[in-house]
Amino acid sequence: MRVRVKKQNSEGIQRLESEGDIKDILINQDFMEPSKVSVSLCFRGNNSAGIVDLTPEEIGMINKEIVSKKKLLKKVKVMKFEK
Repeated sequence: MRVRVKKQNSEGIQRLESEGDIKDILINQDFMEPSKVSVSLCFRGNNSAGIVDLTPEEIGMINKEIVSKKKLLKKVKVMKFEK
């Protein structure tokens, strides 16, 4: 997995780039508010580590884009999440 981020600081916009492997995928749900669901992708590289949090809407948008371009990719594993 490659992560590219633009960050605003006092000197201007700084671009950061890192690579790593996805170590864990967590699905978080609030028991008090079941509509609050998030998916966390935990990754770790040689010099970096982090967590990317996604909402179900963002995952649906990514899935829609992948399915529409599925012919271009050789091997795709589509994961479906139920609400």
